[in-house]
Amino acid sequence: MNSPIIKIVFTALSAACILPFVTPPMALFTGLLFAFFFENPFPTFSKKTSKYLLQGSVVGLGFGMHITEAVKAGSDGMLFTIFSVVSVMISGIFIGKWLKVNSISSYLIASGTAICGGSAIAAVGPVARASSNEMSVSLATIFILNAVALFVFPAIGHLLNMTQHEFGLWAAIAIHDTSSVVGAGATYGAEALKVATTVKLTRALWIIPLSIYTAFHFKSGSKKVTIPWFILFFVLAMLINSFLNIPENLTKGIVSVSRQALTVTLFFIGAGLSRSSLKTVGFRPMLLGVTLWVFIAIISLVFILFIY
Repeated sequence: MNSPIIKIVFTALSAACILPFVTPPMALFTGLLFAFFFENPFPTFSKKTSKYLLQGSVVGLGFGMHITEAVKAGSDGMLFTIFSVVSVMISGIFIGKWLKVNSISSYLIASGTAICGGSAIAAVGPVARASSNEMSVSLATIFILNAVALFVFPAIGHLLNMTQHEFGLWAAIAIHDTSSVVGAGATYGAEALKVATTVKLTRALWIIPLSIYTAFHFKSGSKKVTIPWFILFFVLAMLINSFLNIPENLTKGIVSVSRQALTVTLFFIGAGLSRSSLKTVGFRPMLLGVTLWVFIAIISLVFILFIY
């Protein structure tokens, strides 16, 4: 029941996330608490706003990065990104069959785990002719694991004494959605945020070839491929910061605003997770999502700590 009081509380909490002392984990946790006890009074607004705020935040963060750092970070994670995408997709399809999960749901969950969570599912789902139920089950599975990752990954990183660079690389490869990757990186430190964002966006570009493959795999060539254009604007912002003489105070201001916009985004994302969405998932799809998530998290962690 969306009473005026609930709407006022939601609005106040959203506005509070703009304050500089509110961290990404605090915002997400607050959103989750709100969703658990109340129903989001503005679900459509939250969904659309979080999408565009996230994209704007990522572009803004590009003004705090230099192209040479980005190329190094991207190249560091390139080979393992290729391995992770291919291995997770193959594993997801076969494990999904073994668990008797709907084939399209398995494909969508694997896509979300392999590339960039909800964005990959949203791009691939229409191409695969997924039903609304298959989309909701896959999105809810990935969404729940993203919320867990934002809290668990930084704690594990500190426990293992991972460097900023190591953690940023791990987060970019093992966490699904860009929002949770950026949020976890921001929680761990400035360098982790840079590495996590750059490698994650490199990984997100796999949406394009995967969507093309999906069209052939599910024989749906008439569907359009959704291109994540905000990634290109992120690169443009990085190039501007690298080659144009922009005042440092201006770029720092843009980055600061972008981080707080990200914090607000995470509140909206947390508030979008309801008890009804938890019931939608079911045991088998969630088990598939957790299995794939643990697989890539452990493999990438071992690679980064002992091989990289």
